[in-house]
Amino acid sequence: MAERTRELQELDRRHVWHPFTQMSEWEATPPLVMERGEGCWLIDTDGNRWLDGVAAIWTNVHGHCHPHINAAVKRQVDRLEHSTLLGLAGEQPALLAGRLVEIAPKGLTKVFYSDNGSTAMEIAIKMAFQYWQHQGCPERTKFISFKNAYHGDTVGAMSVGGIDIYHEVFRPLLFPTFAAPSPYCYRCELCPSRDPQRCNRECLAELERIMAAHAVETAGLVIEPLLQGAGGMIVQPEGFLQRVRELCDRYGILMIADEVAVGFGRTGTMFACDREGVTPDIMALSKGITAGYLPLAATLTTQAVYDAFLGEYRELKTFFHGHTFTGNPIACAAALASLELFETDRLLESLPPKMDYLKERLAGLRALDHVGDVRNCGMVGAVELVRDRETREPYPWEERVGVRVCLEARRHGLFLRPLGNVIVIFPPLTITLDEMKLLLDGIEASIRTVTG
Repeated sequence: MAERTRELQELDRRHVWHPFTQMSEWEATPPLVMERGEGCWLIDTDGNRWLDGVAAIWTNVHGHCHPHINAAVKRQVDRLEHSTLLGLAGEQPALLAGRLVEIAPKGLTKVFYSDNGSTAMEIAIKMAFQYWQHQGCPERTKFISFKNAYHGDTVGAMSVGGIDIYHEVFRPLLFPTFAAPSPYCYRCELCPSRDPQRCNRECLAELERIMAAHAVETAGLVIEPLLQGAGGMIVQPEGFLQRVRELCDRYGILMIADEVAVGFGRTGTMFACDREGVTPDIMALSKGITAGYLPLAATLTTQAVYDAFLGEYRELKTFFHGHTFTGNPIACAAALASLELFETDRLLESLPPKMDYLKERLAGLRALDHVGDVRNCGMVGAVELVRDRETREPYPWEERVGVRVCLEARRHGLFLRPLGNVIVIFPPLTITLDEMKLLLDGIEASIRTVTG
């Protein structure tokens, strides 16, 4: 087994370019090589088991290799591997579209398929842009985005993002946006008092000022509802999302909700927008849509947006966008099987005890000397590590404290992936309370070891 592991490590080192990875560092250390999964556990080529604390980068819902989804994928492979939606309809994409509309926030009735979160957001941006062209408002070409936001790595998705370390090098390629402040007291530029209600008011006031000044040239507002993911698991104050919806309505701006990371039960409801009774005009989905099995994404919108694209062929109102594997039937079959498990396993109803436990354990971590903040929303947790808790002085990026904590966590049988110096807790939704305890115990011990 060790010989096979070394062979795979060498092939990886020679030929694989990993995402968000400094490859000179990667090549210096032999990586773990995963070959199997069981429930919330990954198993490497040497037979070691690792509790997956980040759900295969925020995608896994029901655990790895769930027999119900496995069976659905195998059945579909034997029936049809792929057929285009360019000129044809498909059984599985039609069934899934109907199911998505049933569970989505009321009023979202149309589904446009693609294959990952970035493309779902590209579609949302282009859809909003073209909508206003058809409405006779060619001047409405701009977007409002939020600082510290992340919506993907394609050019349009990066343009509405706000994380310099990811996006700044590509700035010459990107279109400008109106950047609104993100509401979070620990980092808030407008209100350093750590008063959540004041933070909420100040950020909303600045957002409204931007809307009042620029609504006539704005096509849409792009927001990660409830939680900014890659920005550090930044949790918005209660009521913020609902107020943003109200402001979009007041100023006639399309609201685009990026539910790529937070959809499919992650916040405790099927979609994050459900927590505040909000229906966006356009909603992007991916990651958990197939429970982590296969690449698939969907951009949902309203009848009103859809109707703006209807017309005679000569009018060229068609939405000229598509992907080769749009609506892939195997991926759609996996998604349908996942949604069946939400019902048969009563998954959403099983979450409150786990969410309560996660919240309780995170609160306990506040006492650690180098924990500057903890954050929690549903089945998402984050622990932000700082050099000095009183002054909020961060650890220098180059000290790689977050990386070191995650490497230390391997001594406790955990696989984690940080966001800078933020330790992310994002397990499969089916994780047990015993596994949650193992996960949080290991994280606490690793933080103590590295920062102590």
